[in-house]
Amino acid sequence: MNQSARPDETLLEIKGLRIEAGVSAVLVDSIDLVLRRGEVLGLIGESGAGKSTLGLAAMVYARAGCRITGGEILLSGKDLRTLDAAGRRAMRGVRVAYVAQSAASAFNPAMTLMDQVCEGPLRHGLMGRKEAEANAVALFTALDLPSPQTFGRRYPHEASGGQLQRAMVAMAMSCRPDLLVLDEPTTALDVTTQIEVLAKLRELIRDHGTAALYVTHDLSVVAQIADRILVLRHGKMVETGTTAEILTAPSSPYTRALVAERQAAMSGQGIAGAPRAATVLAVEDVTIKYGNLTAVDRVGFLVGRGETVAVVGESGSGKSTLAYAAVGQIEPADGGFRFGDALLPPSYKSRSLDQRRRIQLIYQLPDIALNPRQTIGDILGRPVAFFEKMSRAAVRARVAELLRLVGLPEDFTVRLPGQLSGGQKQRVCIARALAARPELVICDEVTSALDPLVAEEILKLLKQLQDELGVSYLFITHDLGTVKRIAHRVVVMLKGRMVAEGTTAAIFDAPPDDYTRKLLLSVPEMRTDWLDEALERREIWRAGPAPAIA
Repeated sequence: MNQSARPDETLLEIKGLRIEAGVSAVLVDSIDLVLRRGEVLGLIGESGAGKSTLGLAAMVYARAGCRITGGEILLSGKDLRTLDAAGRRAMRGVRVAYVAQSAASAFNPAMTLMDQVCEGPLRHGLMGRKEAEANAVALFTALDLPSPQTFGRRYPHEASGGQLQRAMVAMAMSCRPDLLVLDEPTTALDVTTQIEVLAKLRELIRDHGTAALYVTHDLSVVAQIADRILVLRHGKMVETGTTAEILTAPSSPYTRALVAERQAAMSGQGIAGAPRAATVLAVEDVTIKYGNLTAVDRVGFLVGRGETVAVVGESGSGKSTLAYAAVGQIEPADGGFRFGDALLPPSYKSRSLDQRRRIQLIYQLPDIALNPRQTIGDILGRPVAFFEKMSRAAVRARVAELLRLVGLPEDFTVRLPGQLSGGQKQRVCIARALAARPELVICDEVTSALDPLVAEEILKLLKQLQDELGVSYLFITHDLGTVKRIAHRVVVMLKGRMVAEGTTAAIFDAPPDDYTRKLLLSVPEMRTDWLDEALERREIWRAGPAPAIA
């Protein structure tokens, strides 16, 4: 990177960019933007708007089946589209680096995290092995990863989703690039960790003159880091302006709807606490271990029929581990799960077909959960045929019904997962869980990949199904705004233990412990000075108890 460059120097300029898929589908249509050193441009819009497609184009990259058909992509005045294959390889990772939305699918499961973070500097000849490892440890430390001196020895499956996302930020930063393309980099993070990552990203960008394209659907997050915002819809630019202008005085109806939805999410009063009905799921003093590590420590609570219980906590607190154990994918070391009157066998292999049907899991990471070689029709048709023994015609009709239920067109049956946006893939995962007509659905971060308007529709859909069918939800999430709007009760976890449990109103209005207060105070607000205030509070927390909530 040119350290002597002026901070106001134009780094990236995109002119008339056009990206197409298939024969005539236009994904990005005549987009213009300018990005200066040290500046962050937030790309906002609904799922499928072209945000990630535009971000990838800054690396002169298009997903399979897509192609850049027009326009210029100028990095420091040079049109990257004129580079040959070798030139593009030399540029990627060094001058422009990418942080993907789904870190788990971006890492090689057969390599340690240290090897993968060091790979870029070594391959491009920027550092020797010893210097690259020292650089990696410094990044692990800066990103608040556990035991940074030894964290790199882990393999991807040995880190939580939030830890992997931070490791991917370290990998992108390892070559000290000019431009970062940040594709939902905090989606998988709990709110307390999100503060740290946002602060480190902002510090890096400002101190090193790095520029960034920040792809997100969360206006509260982009408010903390972006200097300007570009709003996209259907591949076209809706409007652009400073962050303050977009948040306080949006000019287009679509942007006003995005802002209004976020304001409603932050100020919502939640749903009334339902009376405890017949118990569907009893979590009975469950303890789960990985070798000598206790991931879940004697956790117990109830989920009633037609009730939503949210489980919240920071990355690595054991939330998802508990969910996988409930469906029999992980066996507890002690305790167990009771469904209705029956104690569930610890492994799904020993459970009856009906027991497996009645409890379904919607996975956190759709990129991993969906077979990339199967069409959406096959993915949804398999559980329908498996659980309901329907004819082929009936299966096709049920698949079409499921797609309509989650707001996807019927012609998606012939598409592969790689041809869908992150939000569309998550909706397919929701449809697959509903295919079994379950009584309990375990939702593992089901709205984390969705833009606000689509997420709101999904939440309404889940609530509608609950009202109509009496289905119960165990809702694993770090989005406390979602919790407030959908949950009857809340369980708070920290380092594998349950630290608080109660009605949603009680938890939010009078948090019973210091950690729960910290969580609630860490929810980002849609104003540009919130992160600075949160960092000040962080220093107060380290010195003593969390302040009371006003």
